[in-house]
Amino acid sequence: MEIWELILLFSSAFLGGLSVFFFKSENTNRLKLVLSFSGAYLFAITVLHLMPDVYSSGEAQIGLFILGGFLLQILMEQFSEGIEHGHIHKHNHEHYVFPLGIMLSLCLHAFLEGMPLAQGQHTELVYGIALHHIPAAFALGSVLLHAHQPKGKTIAMLVLFALMSPLGYLLSVRIGEGTFGNIDMYFGSIMGVVIGIFLHISTTILFESSVDHKFNLKKFVAVLLGVGIALVGYFMH
Repeated sequence: MEIWELILLFSSAFLGGLSVFFFKSENTNRLKLVLSFSGAYLFAITVLHLMPDVYSSGEAQIGLFILGGFLLQILMEQFSEGIEHGHIHKHNHEHYVFPLGIMLSLCLHAFLEGMPLAQGQHTELVYGIALHHIPAAFALGSVLLHAHQPKGKTIAMLVLFALMSPLGYLLSVRIGEGTFGNIDMYFGSIMGVVIGIFLHISTTILFESSVDHKFNLKKFVAVLLGVGIALVGYFMH
């Protein structure tokens, strides 16, 4: 994995979160288009690249891990409130508290996504993670600001979130080298879990970004662009 890919993983999440200081989160039209694009791209690379790769490994019962990842994402969303796919929930509380459950769930989510990057060439996966972390980080920053967290603390939490996928990758590299025990054989299972997470997130984005399920030309174009870019990578692979 190239150093620029690690930088991309970090900067996409961090800058996506920082943008909350410059854009009003109430204006969600552009955010929905970004979500539609990233959801379509994420779904396309999962179907075109990740699933064929993980099934070609010949690992038995890989479908169970994909299903497990799908269910795990449903569980994590009970704590993150759907921020992974750009949901911004604002609650009126008399006393503002730090959203610890949201932070822990998002960090675990991002950490798991980074782990399969240690094996093979997964440039498309890097792009997919980077893309969908932009709206997730924006939503996280909005929640932290709404919870009246100090600006410095909000930035520190965004840095922590942005570090999670690179840290997941680095831990997997150490595991693969035998530093913490040689468990290379489990990378397929980890990838299966990530595929399940991606399937849940991408399909949720595509279904929920429609208003009253009416045809939206801008959204349709964004979806076509996401799928088109994934197809270009597929045929050039």
